[in-house]
Amino acid sequence: MPMSDQRTSLSALTAPLVEKLVADADWLRLGISRLSNGVRIVDAGIAVRGGIEAGRRIAEICLGGLGRVSVGSSGRFPRWGTTLTVGTADPVLACLASQYAGWSLAEGDFFALGSGPARALWAKEALFAELGYRDRASAGVLVLEVDGAPPESLAAHIAAECGIAPEALTLILTPTRSLAGTVQVVARVLEVALHKAHALHFPLDRIVDGIGSAPLPPPAPDFVSAMGRTNDATLYGGDVQLYVEGPESDARDLAAKLPSSTSRDYGRTFGEIFSAYKGDFYAMDPMLFSPARVTVTALESGRSFTNGAFDEEVLERSFA
Repeated sequence: MPMSDQRTSLSALTAPLVEKLVADADWLRLGISRLSNGVRIVDAGIAVRGGIEAGRRIAEICLGGLGRVSVGSSGRFPRWGTTLTVGTADPVLACLASQYAGWSLAEGDFFALGSGPARALWAKEALFAELGYRDRASAGVLVLEVDGAPPESLAAHIAAECGIAPEALTLILTPTRSLAGTVQVVARVLEVALHKAHALHFPLDRIVDGIGSAPLPPPAPDFVSAMGRTNDATLYGGDVQLYVEGPESDARDLAAKLPSSTSRDYGRTFGEIFSAYKGDFYAMDPMLFSPARVTVTALESGRSFTNGAFDEEVLERSFA
């Protein structure tokens, strides 16, 4: 069932944000270059420093122009008071058709999961058939959480799969260990709730609105530690509220099942879990990936149901 007006183009909505990012590259500490085939590369933390504001903007690009990400203060955790807050005009389209890292890309030793509006130009994930959505545009952008640029042949392949010219494709590279990479990963706190709701078979067309927040961890010097901190920010410090249509009982059931504490792997830092599974990410319980606390509001009755809790002790082990 379609989630949104088919005339809504995520790539078209995002294009001005991409051009503004490039125009402000100097003070955002970004590197801008082009591959020999014309594909534009935005380096947000590999050979340049990048920063929090760059990451905030990149997170909004990932949301397909339908979301806003803000950085502020919170008393949730005394030591980790900087918080990212995410809201969208259309959470299902913004989070699942754009922000979700669902495009697997590999060539030789290079591997990345692509997220952002260009996924909807490709639209070959089974998820898009469920959403009833596919985008058409003359330019596109894809965000890759990587430490190096993709091979030119792979970049050309991405453009061809999106149906656009290579020079119309922008690839934004955000290492997890960088400031920008840290921000754009933590800004997925709402998206992981939507993804788990989908995994729980809650009807996506009944999710009307949502907002999420999570503490901003310090970046780490290596990928595994950085991956651990950014995941723990959501698993043990994330807070999401969803507004849904339908029976109140369904809202209550969703709230009971969504928090990360429902997972068998809950209670250890992501790094500890990752090590226990000998680095096999796919051996981990997929139901772990969700916010620490979730509130679901049934719009018809106005009642809200909250489950889960924050765990400052695990965050301290992870962040410190």
